[in-house]
Amino acid sequence: MKAAVFDMDGLLIDSEPLWRQAEKSTFREVGIELTDQMCHETLGLRADEVVAHWYGKFPWTGPSLEEVEIRLVSSVQRLISAQGQPLKGVCTTLSVLRKAGFKLGLASSSPHVLSETVVGKLDVRDYFAVMCSAVDEDRGKPDPAVYLKAAEKLGVDPTNCIAFEDSVSGIRSAKSAGMSVIVVPAENQYCEREFEMADIKLRSLAEFSIEMLGKLRRPSGA
Repeated sequence: MKAAVFDMDGLLIDSEPLWRQAEKSTFREVGIELTDQMCHETLGLRADEVVAHWYGKFPWTGPSLEEVEIRLVSSVQRLISAQGQPLKGVCTTLSVLRKAGFKLGLASSSPHVLSETVVGKLDVRDYFAVMCSAVDEDRGKPDPAVYLKAAEKLGVDPTNCIAFEDSVSGIRSAKSAGMSVIVVPAENQYCEREFEMADIKLRSLAEFSIEMLGKLRRPSGA
């Protein structure tokens, strides 16, 4: 393995409660009352896909989908700036991988403005050689495009990359790109069977050690 590519929301930062808060307040403005379970339906989607999802189910009049997307992203950005905290083991994992000679990249469903807000808030921007957003691709996760783009920009074959994820759609995205996957599910989802698709499952990044990578399959000739 020569590179590690990280998801962001729910893996590096505990932003998913902030997303739920922003989604509830934003969609309430157009007459939609979302529950936590409803918010779970759109976990891991791009902001435009979240807006399109709820418009498809509960079409509203008034603000356009683009306007609602802007409101949603702005709300999330404000909440992250005020309340964002790194998840356990993030900085140590990034440091260990960099010291081991890995190139590091970010492959997020969030728009660039949120990625920059997060890495700035956590003070980890210097770890990442590349930062990619699914917003720039035709399709978001579980499509592999954002992971393929990250590997391309890092100059590393995807089969020589390890992806760090927290969602099922993210696992599928990275696996479809040809990467091995370490997943860190949310505590209340840890036992769900779909996470077994990953090569390694952790309860937090604090459990990660560089020795774990020896368990992963290596491409021929690597």
